[in-house]
Amino acid sequence: MKSANILKDVEFKETGPAISVLYETETSKEIRIAFKQGQRMNEHQTRFPITVAMIDGELDFGVNGETLNLVPGDLLSLDGGVPHDLLATSDCIVRLTLSNADTVQRVLGVLES
Repeated sequence: MKSANILKDVEFKETGPAISVLYETETSKEIRIAFKQGQRMNEHQTRFPITVAMIDGELDFGVNGETLNLVPGDLLSLDGGVPHDLLATSDCIVRLTLSNADTVQRVLGVLES
């Protein structure tokens, strides 16, 4: 069994979204992304499906020319290969579920682009 508290010890960075690995299993990685208002992740994609859960705050999630305003409780899944971008419209906390075949380094690389 693995457990974590997504709201415990949350750190927000002035320089960009803060990414923390909560835990890994044989099939997935659970990641917390803490955004300060106005921070973004530019358009990117992964080869693997992802799931995004809004925990706190609000975020604009851009995909296929559409912008979805995510609020606490919203969930979305995205197939691999679909370009998407994120913009925090308030301070917010996002849970990102990655395939274990994906890497946290790839996510960190999005912040550098």
